[in-house]
Amino acid sequence: MARVVTDDGTGRRSRKGRRSRKGWPLLAAMAVDSLGTGLYLPLSLLYFLKVTDLDLATIGVLVSVATALTLLVPLAVGRLVDRLGPRPVVAGGQTLQGLGFLLYPTVSGATSLVIAVLVTKAGSRIYWSSVFTLIADQADAEGTDAKEHWFARTGMIREMGRGGGALLAGALLTVDSARVYDGLILGSALAFLISALVVVLAVPSTSRALPPAEGHSGLRVLLRDRPYLALIGTCTIFALCSTFLALSLPVYVVQGLSGPGWAPGPLLALNMLLLATCTTAVSRFVRRRWTRARAMAWAGGLWVLWCAASAAAVLLPSAALVPFLVLVVACYSIAEMTFGPASNALAAAAAPAGSRGTYLAAFQYAFAVSSIVGPSLFGLLFSRHRLLPWLAVGLLAALGAVLMLRLEHRLPQERRAPEHKGGTRDVVPEGAE
Repeated sequence: MARVVTDDGTGRRSRKGRRSRKGWPLLAAMAVDSLGTGLYLPLSLLYFLKVTDLDLATIGVLVSVATALTLLVPLAVGRLVDRLGPRPVVAGGQTLQGLGFLLYPTVSGATSLVIAVLVTKAGSRIYWSSVFTLIADQADAEGTDAKEHWFARTGMIREMGRGGGALLAGALLTVDSARVYDGLILGSALAFLISALVVVLAVPSTSRALPPAEGHSGLRVLLRDRPYLALIGTCTIFALCSTFLALSLPVYVVQGLSGPGWAPGPLLALNMLLLATCTTAVSRFVRRRWTRARAMAWAGGLWVLWCAASAAAVLLPSAALVPFLVLVVACYSIAEMTFGPASNALAAAAAPAGSRGTYLAAFQYAFAVSSIVGPSLFGLLFSRHRLLPWLAVGLLAALGAVLMLRLEHRLPQERRAPEHKGGTRDVVPEGAE
């Protein structure tokens, strides 16, 4: 039985706290990658409005069509990861994103727009369908119980990179110039290409299990793995909760609550700040107390509370609205910080050896489906009544929490012993789960 020594309160550094320095290239690559994403965030559809004669509705449809064409990419990517390992696939996805952005300055009409977006979105799908396997492999190289730490740490880096890139782009866009637009697109392209280079040249390789034999491919095994499919379905519910803040907050505050127009920006920035600075601490706190499945159920409960509080905001006087919404956003953020690392770690730990790439690629469908369903669900419900979105999502979060508790015993068990006096904990290696 492997023993992990934790801080006993005397100020001595723990073995668990002394993480391998070999992980810094992956963290650096993800930081640069996220910076490139952040540089593009304020542009989004705005860039195509600037460089083409197409109207917003047409651009939106074309981007949606190009995005939908990439929905089958993850399953093919998963098998490729199982065969080749995640490193070359992650780098390939980043390279494709960079090349896609290099096509943006050539866009002049509908066809060139679809091609550029299709290349970029395909690269993004490849990246997100493989990077979590790379993170999980790096975590395994550090020994027992490192997955939460790695997923929390990389999540924080993503938020910091995206936030920093978005702030920089926002500042530059105060100068309404075509050169600024093209410069930001070029900056995004270079960020992805540099990140790919770092992954190829500096991220260390890790030992991997052999892929399944013919006739027992990862996809076939996955389709028969009902507990894992149930995990994906349950996480689709939670992913919808996770994406709902950015979708709902601006419209709900301004139109549903008649709040100040300046409030949504700082509230969303608060959420990003909390995710970028507190995720590791929250994940560590949660991991010491609950299994991953129960942590996800607790996140569902917090999202229920968030929905109830958001709906209750209609009863508040205008003077108390913004301070109350700060607390509401903090509740949402804690749920997100609890759910994110636990769900990714559980998805990685529950995947069988040799099929992790396929399993984690399929797991990303939970977030793909939620990103497609979320906008239409909010728009439909909010147009009927301002409180309907909160009722629906609150009920879904409660359902997800119940399903997660029922599903816990059907997934590989985390055999964790209680803490000993003096701050030590016995932990069974995850390979035995």
